[in-house]
Amino acid sequence: MSHIEPEAKIFACSQSVYLAEQIAKHYGVELGKVTFSKYSDGEFQPSFEESIRGLRVFLVCSTFPSADNLMELLLMIDAAKRASARHITAVIPYFGWARQDRKDKPRVPIGAKLVAKLLETAGATRIMTMDLHADQIQGFFEKPVDHLFASTIFLPYVRSLNLENLTIASPDMGGSKRAYAYSKFLESDVVICYKQRKAANVIDTMELIGDVRGRNVILVDDMIDTGGTLAKAADMMMERGALSVRAICTHAILSGGAYEKIENSQIKELIVTDSIPLKKESEKIRAISCAPLFAEVMHMVQNNNSISGKFLM
Repeated sequence: MSHIEPEAKIFACSQSVYLAEQIAKHYGVELGKVTFSKYSDGEFQPSFEESIRGLRVFLVCSTFPSADNLMELLLMIDAAKRASARHITAVIPYFGWARQDRKDKPRVPIGAKLVAKLLETAGATRIMTMDLHADQIQGFFEKPVDHLFASTIFLPYVRSLNLENLTIASPDMGGSKRAYAYSKFLESDVVICYKQRKAANVIDTMELIGDVRGRNVILVDDMIDTGGTLAKAADMMMERGALSVRAICTHAILSGGAYEKIENSQIKELIVTDSIPLKKESEKIRAISCAPLFAEVMHMVQNNNSISGKFLM
C-alpha cells in the first residue's frame, strides 16, 4: 500500500501575516484562517477556524520582540496539538532570543535554549528557520531543525551587481565563517572587523583586518539591530580607500535610531530579507523576499524530499 502524506495547511501569527501570505501563494494554497480573541488586560487566545485533524500544519511566526510574538506561536502550537494535527512545523524565519546562546558572564540565562524547550514542550514536531545567530542553537532541539541560509537569496542579487574588485567583509570575528562562505562562491577577497563592546549595542573600538583600498566592499551579517556596527564599519572602510560599501543582513531588526544611522552612513545599499517586516521605507534599504525559499522547502518537507541543495553554506 502506498504511503500518502497528510494534506498541509499554512497559518500565521498576527505579526507575520504578510510573509505567510506570500509563502502560501508560492506554496500554492490559501492561508489558513485563525482568529485571535483579546481580553482587556492584554491576554489573547488563538483559534483555528478550520479543521486541521490529521494534517501537517506550518505555523509561520518570526519571534522578534515583543514576547507576544513568541507567546502567540506557543499558543498556536498547543492549539494545533490539541486539535489533533499530525505534524506541527514551526516556521520561524527570524528566531528571536538567539543572541542568548551561551553564558557569557555569571548569572545570566541561555535564552535560546529556553525558547527551544518551550517550542518542543508546546508540541512542535519540526522547526524551520533561517540564518540563526549561532549554528549550535540547532543542538538545543531534540526535534528536526531545517536551518536555511539566506545566501541562496542574496548571492544571485550580488552577482547581478557585476561589481569589480569585490571584497566580502565581516563586521566582527564571529561572522568570519559566513564571510568566507560568501567569498568562496563569489571568488573574492575577505576582510574582517575586530570590535570590542562597552555594553550591548555599544561599540568601544573597531579595527580592520585586511586592505579595502580600491575595492567594492559588501559587509555580510545575520542581523542588523541598531545599525551602529555596520555604519561604523562602512565609514571606516571608506576612510581606508574603499570605492563603495554595501551591506547584506538577513534579519532587519532596525531598532532605535537604526534607520537614521543607515541614512547618515557611508553604506550605499542595505539588502535584507522580509523575515521581519520593515517599520518604514528607506531609499537605501532593499528587501528581498524569503517567501519563495520557505515555500519550496516546505514542499520538500511535505513530500519527504531532500533539502540539502538549499544549503549553500
